Amino acid sequence: MTHLYMLKPFWKGKERFWVTFDKEDARSLLQGEKLYFCHYPTNRSLKALLLNTRFAWKLIRREKPDLIISSGAAVAVPFFYIGKLMGAKLIYIEVFDRIDKPTMTGKMVYPITDRFIVQWEELKKVYPKALNLGSIF
Repeated sequence: MTHLYMLKPFWKGKERFWVTFDKEDARSLLQGEKLYFCHYPTNRSLKALLLNTRFAWKLIRREKPDLIISSGAAVAVPFFYIGKLMGAKLIYIEVFDRIDKPTMTGKMVYPITDRFIVQWEELKKVYPKALNLGSIF
């Protein structure tokens, strides 16, 4: 979430909504934003994947986003696949702390993204079609 929030100059003034975990830091940082809470913990949880897939199906049909951007967390997987089915463009930003090894979420969404962004040149060996924009920090 920090990565995406740091891109505020890009998304400020655009219609948007956020999907994140119901935690105090998210509530505080995203105060005043249109906010939806997904199920967690998500890492390697089949139950959370199924619940978030159902949630993503309903939410994407209601909100009809043109673009979905994520910077990680397994909750991105159902949102990306359902979003792709519904015609949304997909941008994934691989997290900063992955320098030369992919995340599981990154590996799962890489084949369907419209833009896959990495922050380290080393990751282009793993994701050849990725765009290295350097560090967001």
